Amino acid sequence: MLLARPLTAAELEEVRGWLDGSLLELFLAQQVADQRHGYAIARSVLDTGHRMELVVAAALHDVGKARSRLGAFRRSIVTVLMVLRVPLKGRWLAYAEHGKVGAEDLEKAGAPPLVVSFARHHQHGRPPDIAPEDWSVLNRADLGTLTGRRA
Repeated sequence: MLLARPLTAAELEEVRGWLDGSLLELFLAQQVADQRHGYAIARSVLDTGHRMELVVAAALHDVGKARSRLGAFRRSIVTVLMVLRVPLKGRWLAYAEHGKVGAEDLEKAGAPPLVVSFARHHQHGRPPDIAPEDWSVLNRADLGTLTGRRA
């Protein structure tokens, strides 16, 4: 995360082919590491021939992290506190609940229901509105196991 490199001009152009308007703005508002991660998993979904809606869901699933405005060190602390079940508030809670936060932003931006739902639930179990195959593709991409490369 600390060493994530910004997307190249060619990669950004590719993202612009997947996203536009408010969805592109949400993607670009993310920290460099989150853009890199979203791009990598979206690229792996695209490389395996899945439909564009899944590519968009992959690219945007972590957009809620941007609202927390936390760097790598504080994100690590939040992760530990979550494991310990310590109550969180403010920006720390926004990071912990980035799926919910991101889903709200994506809904406001007019994202397709699958994109909103994956953002909301990607840290939890599959919701009934996402087909098991789609859920599997997105989760495997997020974990870096769809094509064998880490996102």
